[in-house]
Amino acid sequence: MTQNARPKPKKLESASTGRAGVHHVGGVIEDELDWVFREQPDGDYGIDAHVETVENESVTGKLLALQIKSSKSKFKKRPRAKGWWFEPKNTHVNYWLDHSLPVVIVLYDRSSKTAYWQTVNQDNLKPVKTKPGRKRKPDAPEWRIFVPEDQIVGADSRQAFAQLADGDPYILRLRQLRLASPWMELLRSGRRILFDIEEWIHKSSGRGSINLLSVNEDNEDEFELGQWTVVLGGQPYKNVLPQLFPWGTLSVHEETYEDEIDRDESHTSLDLRPYEREVEGEVDLWRLEVTLNEVGKAFLLVDEFARGEGKFLLPTS
Repeated sequence: MTQNARPKPKKLESASTGRAGVHHVGGVIEDELDWVFREQPDGDYGIDAHVETVENESVTGKLLALQIKSSKSKFKKRPRAKGWWFEPKNTHVNYWLDHSLPVVIVLYDRSSKTAYWQTVNQDNLKPVKTKPGRKRKPDAPEWRIFVPEDQIVGADSRQAFAQLADGDPYILRLRQLRLASPWMELLRSGRRILFDIEEWIHKSSGRGSINLLSVNEDNEDEFELGQWTVVLGGQPYKNVLPQLFPWGTLSVHEETYEDEIDRDESHTSLDLRPYEREVEGEVDLWRLEVTLNEVGKAFLLVDEFARGEGKFLLPTS
């Protein structure tokens, strides 16, 4: 037998296919999003890479975990489905749901050099249906997840990925309430909180500024709490502003609008509106006041409990 005729190890198609997916996604993340892509060491644990977002050329510490699949046997096209159903291993599903990072499934199509993505969460995971009369194998996948063909890894996925990296929306909303708790405490102590707002009426972006103030019950002893430049989109300010303060109820500042309310009884303090319009042809001026609503009052009670001590009974599952 000649040396060239001796049997040699054959190139594994599955290995090269898998590497192609990781290389493609890494290139897109680094070149199109200008974020950091960190491939994880080899090992079939269910995570192929971590992605860290970048803002203003600075890394943020906000991460995503990616599972990248490019083997055609791992997912299949369904007629008119406009996407693919992927059936992961049961152990991987358990791992992803308990993961400390948001997990994203990525399916890579080598023929089109395109990667498609979907978030792994309880809402997107659907039970695998077993045909009547057919017994399910013990290790058969129990869950499947739909990956839409219009969710492509690239510049268009930047905003969605950034929101995922920010964290669970439920936790974020609680965190936002926690950050606003000093203002809620001021209101509970008897102080008043006011908003001086400039709305740039000729800006389609909804650009404006908000200056947060506190005064005492007699509308005196004013001090500033903070200033923000905001971009609120094309919606009317009277609709958007209440969404910024879910813990409170907004109304006009009665001392500022007093003369107008006396002149026009059809207006109430809850009718949000500027007190002066088109100042120098550029801005509408608002002065609003916020009072604690039921969400704010309830959160302060929960916050007091969470900062306390003592043990309590936890569910077992």
